[in-house]
Amino acid sequence: MRIWRSLDDVAEDLGRTVVTIGNFDGVHLGHQHVIARARAVAAELAVRDVVAVTFDPHPIAVLRPEHAPPTLTTIATRVELLERAGVDVVLVLPFTREVADWSPERFIEEIIVDGLHAKAVVVGANFRFGNRAAGDVSTLREAGAAADFVTVGIPLDGGPQVWSSTYVRHCLVAGDVAGAAEALGHPFTVRGVVVEGDKRGRQLGYPTANVPTREMQAVPADGVYAGWLRRLDADAGPDEPMPAAISVGSNPTFAGVRERRVESYVLDRDDLDLYGVPVEVSFVARLRGMEKFDSVEELVATMREDATRAHAALGVPEPP
Repeated sequence: MRIWRSLDDVAEDLGRTVVTIGNFDGVHLGHQHVIARARAVAAELAVRDVVAVTFDPHPIAVLRPEHAPPTLTTIATRVELLERAGVDVVLVLPFTREVADWSPERFIEEIIVDGLHAKAVVVGANFRFGNRAAGDVSTLREAGAAADFVTVGIPLDGGPQVWSSTYVRHCLVAGDVAGAAEALGHPFTVRGVVVEGDKRGRQLGYPTANVPTREMQAVPADGVYAGWLRRLDADAGPDEPMPAAISVGSNPTFAGVRERRVESYVLDRDDLDLYGVPVEVSFVARLRGMEKFDSVEELVATMREDATRAHAALGVPEPP
């Protein structure tokens, strides 16, 4: 996979390409269908490279920062998902006020024609671009007639709810990680480096790997979930996922905790040392909402029940 961080990084010997453009946050099934069509168009036109153009930061974070949505993926995760979907090259276009002011014609000329030598552009039917979102699929078609590229607009799909990054965020706000996974085509994940927490879980017999949440990072609603934890150590390579009960929230039973955390207890394991280890946490099913308990004993009893329910939700037998 090649990653270009600006037009200056584009290979000088780049041939004709098939270009697809979007935020691609989450790379949900709608995005995947667009990329699959781009892949098919590339085969039809005997073009080697499918190039995905995405933006960093999210355009709304520049244009209306107070309305900027929490992101489903970091750029690194987005690139990985785009590669998995069939993209050959990702151009991460820095989005600035200047770029926001570009006319649709300038965007087409600088990015699509001169920059990426497009022979075809494949986008969702609702794709808009350029200053005040003045450009659309018809704008691309008209420009392509003069600049020697074809445009394919893909109808929005999914149902009864159209797949979109906004829909996935709404699912997460409701704690509906199963619905998010259905739209994404894979479980929603959070990545981060495990940090030392209060170590209360270890004292209670349920040691957890704590991953702080980033500002403007989408996470499921506070509660307890069943899912998987996977190590992402660069040297050893990604490990097999381990079944986990996952708590999201600020642990209201204990005073003093304010920041939201993603805390994963790997089922039936108390021998793991994950401090400083990059991990991926995948959410499969919601077990319950976040609760404040009157006693530690009540909390521990509920954690024991959570572990049992997580075993069942993940299809992992409990040890004898």
